[in-house]
Amino acid sequence: MPADLKTMQTQTHPLIAPTLGTARNLTSFHYGPGGGQKIYIQSSLHADELPGMLVSWALRRKLAALEAAGKVRGEVVIVPVANPIGLNQHFLGHLTGRFETNTAQNFNRNFYELSALIQPGIEARLSGDIDANRTAIRAAMREALDAQAPATELESQRLALQKLSYDADVVLDLHCDWEAAMHVYTNPDLWPEVEPLARYLDAKASLLALNSVGNPFDEIHSFCWSDLRGRYGDRFPIPNGSVSVTIELRGQREVSYEYAEQDAQAIIEYLTSRGVIDGTPAPLPALEFAATPLAGAEPIVAPMSGVLVYRCEVGTWVDVGHEIADIVDPLTDRVVTLKSSVAGVLYARHLTRFATAGLEFARIAGAKAFRSGSLLSN
Repeated sequence: MPADLKTMQTQTHPLIAPTLGTARNLTSFHYGPGGGQKIYIQSSLHADELPGMLVSWALRRKLAALEAAGKVRGEVVIVPVANPIGLNQHFLGHLTGRFETNTAQNFNRNFYELSALIQPGIEARLSGDIDANRTAIRAAMREALDAQAPATELESQRLALQKLSYDADVVLDLHCDWEAAMHVYTNPDLWPEVEPLARYLDAKASLLALNSVGNPFDEIHSFCWSDLRGRYGDRFPIPNGSVSVTIELRGQREVSYEYAEQDAQAIIEYLTSRGVIDGTPAPLPALEFAATPLAGAEPIVAPMSGVLVYRCEVGTWVDVGHEIADIVDPLTDRVVTLKSSVAGVLYARHLTRFATAGLEFARIAGAKAFRSGSLLSN
């Protein structure tokens, strides 16, 4: 074995114990010798979104083989279980892993806003050297994160995840939706670097937003660099220091070895195309549908309660006026048909088949931005 070839390293990151006799931790797996690009991949931050865990498992097996063959360059970090808190939240046999039951906070919101944390002193560290600026900004991030003093288990989990990922060149956050086609979220500044990943994944929708509000995990990585470029880019060259992407691995029930193998291999091809893995990447597939602004996504909302009957499948193109679903009231015989007011891909819909009044039950990726404020679901 070459002297510079390291084998996978396992690290354990303790969280604050919430109660007497209870303690949890995060586990990260580190592949490659380091010294090149750093790739960070985590799964199931919403703990009831399980496809990502299986993809992480498949990725670990592939990376172990590639590492043994000496083909991993840089460092690839995998956190298969990003939310042990949520995994322990069961109510009458149902896993409720999207919100923390003690505070009702969404596990994928309220991460530390890196740009705000480093603002006070970062300007004085910047220069005309883009690589030196990358290093300086990451050093400031690390100092700011080290200065944080979490008071709860949830805060300590957020901080541990950010300390693992803040300096990664690529951050992939593996999620899924209720029922959905494969789709991705990313920063519009990053789209040229993310498009190959969307192609390998066969994403049906690619949704772009600089700041969707709420500080979700992927955005707190990329937004900082975009924000600094907006503030200082006319004087100092600032790179895209973190290519961060949320990957929505279809729906909650789409857990299979076949999908896990397909999606893990797509990520391997992307890393190969970036030079993180030695080899020739597979030819880039076509992207079926163009990227669109997240602000152009139309939420379809139920105006009344009733049985929800879908009229089209996820991943399909719908034109303006296309019938998306019916809501049937079996007491009054009233049937209301909800139609799309934009043209685009129906990329996600709710798992439930019973609508309450005001329920957002589907989303369509329209090409023209028309929404503002908070752009994500709760």
